[in-house]
Amino acid sequence: MSTVLRPAHDAKLPVLSQEALGQISTIIAALLLTVLLISFRPFQPVQPELPGGGGDIVNQLGFGMVGAAALCSLLMLTDRRITLALLSPWWLLLFGFLGLSVLNTPVPSDTMRSAAFSIIGIMTVGAVLALPRDADAFSRVLVFAGLAVLGLSYLGLVALPAKAIHQAGEVEWQHAGLWRGVFTHKNIAGPVMANLSFAGIYLWRRGWRTSGGVIYVLAIVFVLNSGSKTAAATVAVATFLVMFPGLFGLRFLTPLLFLASLCLIAVATLGTVFIEPVRQLAQLLPDPTYTGRTSIWAFAGEMIAKRPWTGYGFENFWGTGLVLNSDVYFDQDWDIRGVVHSHDSYLDLALTMGLPALMIAVITFALVPARDYMRVRSCREDVLLADFFMMIIVFTMFNAFLESFFFRRVDPVWMLFALALLGLRLAARFPISSRGAK
Repeated sequence: MSTVLRPAHDAKLPVLSQEALGQISTIIAALLLTVLLISFRPFQPVQPELPGGGGDIVNQLGFGMVGAAALCSLLMLTDRRITLALLSPWWLLLFGFLGLSVLNTPVPSDTMRSAAFSIIGIMTVGAVLALPRDADAFSRVLVFAGLAVLGLSYLGLVALPAKAIHQAGEVEWQHAGLWRGVFTHKNIAGPVMANLSFAGIYLWRRGWRTSGGVIYVLAIVFVLNSGSKTAAATVAVATFLVMFPGLFGLRFLTPLLFLASLCLIAVATLGTVFIEPVRQLAQLLPDPTYTGRTSIWAFAGEMIAKRPWTGYGFENFWGTGLVLNSDVYFDQDWDIRGVVHSHDSYLDLALTMGLPALMIAVITFALVPARDYMRVRSCREDVLLADFFMMIIVFTMFNAFLESFFFRRVDPVWMLFALALLGLRLAARFPISSRGAK
């Protein structure tokens, strides 16, 4: 990020111009991140999605302008070395699979719009990382975006309770009373707020005690009231796995614990369907998925086995005739015909892009960040920033076993995940500068 390096052309400018450019860059980054998290349609309860993801002119125009602003900012206000460093070969491979999955649909022009949203979001995340000139500027971005999300969400609880809180009259009546704030659903609100709590920890550790403490407390309270069991169960685990080894000078254990825990959670969730000994054991224990999602996973596994190499195409499985015309059995926990995703990011990626794409995703989302984390310099600013990004990655990868969001347009959970992945990549390659904690 250009939190770490000054653009080369800055040296030719007066000091005042450099400071002005830095302030402008910080403001743009803060606004971009805020829009990514809040969207152009806050306080809109979840609605059935149209095939191809389409039709919302407000989001199409709004995020089109966001993408244009991000691209212009990357070209005009950032160091080219920082921008080029964002181009990971693993990400490029994933984008290649994404393009193939779009072509592997009956009407590629329809699904291309949804894929474009995701690409625009990732490019905007890159701008958010590359624009701030130092750690203090990036902290200001986090404070602005975090307080904007939290402030609007808490305001909504009072001023717009019918929008900010799940209601008994909705389709998912069982969620009545649970907080969702500016987001469409508690399962988005919970993970976003959990990730904002990590931002609070990062700010607190940097010395920004007031803003960091406020963000952390407000975010954790929201997580607990969102009723998102997945988020509540993993936020403390992610914090512990990243911060505890460092207290004893054992940072090298963090990526090892992360990868080991990831394997353990995979066995405890998907293993209850696809590994026979685990499946038999799971029948004697409480449901690890909380809501009986194993029937969905079993169906998804059967369908993946039919098209393991290419998948069914981007956003071309759930909600299509292939699923709607499937047989339904009385002993299933879910009616497969009404499912919008598999409640597992890994299975959905395999369904849409194929098992080879899933393998590349695991490398990109787990193995590469683990390597990058160990490459970060041992300087305080570098370590604090790397810990922040790693907490998001650990939490989100765990959460992905029970929720689906990989490449899901500009889903705020997906955007924060991409922010952490790309941010850790930059932190491993460039030193972090700071003008002092506040």
